[in-house]
Amino acid sequence: MRWNAIKPRLQLSAPVRKRLGAIAIVLVVAYVAFGGVVGWAMNQPPETFGRVMKRMPGPFPFLLFPFETAWLHARAGSLQVGDAAPDFSLLKLDKTDRVQLSVLNKQQPVVLVFGSYT
Repeated sequence: MRWNAIKPRLQLSAPVRKRLGAIAIVLVVAYVAFGGVVGWAMNQPPETFGRVMKRMPGPFPFLLFPFETAWLHARAGSLQVGDAAPDFSLLKLDKTDRVQLSVLNKQQPVVLVFGSYT
């Protein structure tokens, strides 16, 4: 068939085009709002992020948005090579006392190693 024969069948009436346009606008607004909530949650403390994500419907945030890229950007931090590490305290393995980084760093140089040893 020629295009001129097919073209009249593909044309939509004005009310149908109006409805489809409204549906498209609603979907775009919902997508942006949903992405905004996920983006906001990524920049919150882990407890808040967990509360928000446990209410998300299934795997949709992971499928609809560049989740990993956004996550890495949100959690990147601002430390540069040579910056002092943020101060924190941890419970000792035997749970008898807490160790604070700033106290250890005053006594001797401290090396922090992050990773999984499983």
